[in-house]
Amino acid sequence: MGMLSHLFYPWGLLLQVAAIVHFIRRRPDNWWLWVILFLGPPGALVYLCAEALPDAGLLRGAFQVFPRRQRIARLESAILDNPSAANFEELADLYMDDGKLARAREAYNRAIGARSDTLDSFYRRGVCALLLGDAAGALPDLERTVAKEPEYDFRRAPGLLARAYALTGQTAKAELLFRQTLVTSTRSETYLHFAELLAAEGRTAEAREWARKVLEKKPTMPGYLRRRERPWFRMASGLLKRLPA
Repeated sequence: MGMLSHLFYPWGLLLQVAAIVHFIRRRPDNWWLWVILFLGPPGALVYLCAEALPDAGLLRGAFQVFPRRQRIARLESAILDNPSAANFEELADLYMDDGKLARAREAYNRAIGARSDTLDSFYRRGVCALLLGDAAGALPDLERTVAKEPEYDFRRAPGLLARAYALTGQTAKAELLFRQTLVTSTRSETYLHFAELLAAEGRTAEAREWARKVLEKKPTMPGYLRRRERPWFRMASGLLKRLPA
């Protein structure tokens, strides 16, 4: 194995680095790390074929980072001469996709200030606020969205509004909206946030039930969906470990 690794140096090392980076970002089963480390480049190659290759569709965003940032730079310059609502909306969307939530929120503010008839700008500004930890600031935008379109964003909007209610101490409103949303929604995000609300209220048995619902979806999911849902699986497992049986 050592001779084989030496033969393909430095490509074998690069394979291992790529495999470890993917492992850290996607967090598959822990035993894969042993395969990568102890089997060397062949193990890394097996891992990449088994785990990273099916993720190719998920990695398209990684290849869009530089074009997106180039577009951001162009829009930042264009806005100096043409501060239109459309330019600010596009810039806000790009900031949000790039993880720059505070900048996205401010750009949505500017877009809404110039033209206040685009529901998506209100909704996405509310999502930014919620992800930035400002649940109170997110409430007006999320309430506006759900009032106009109760199932907006494939029923994610009411789930996030319920989350904002929970984080601002409005637990009765949060629970009612969670239960109404979960009649038709199967989002792991909504399941988990409802479980967290129940756990915070000391309703351990029901909290565990909703956290388990997240994990119960895993065996029947296609591989690409399981990879997308891994963060929610990890959070559900963590919640179950913290809650007394």
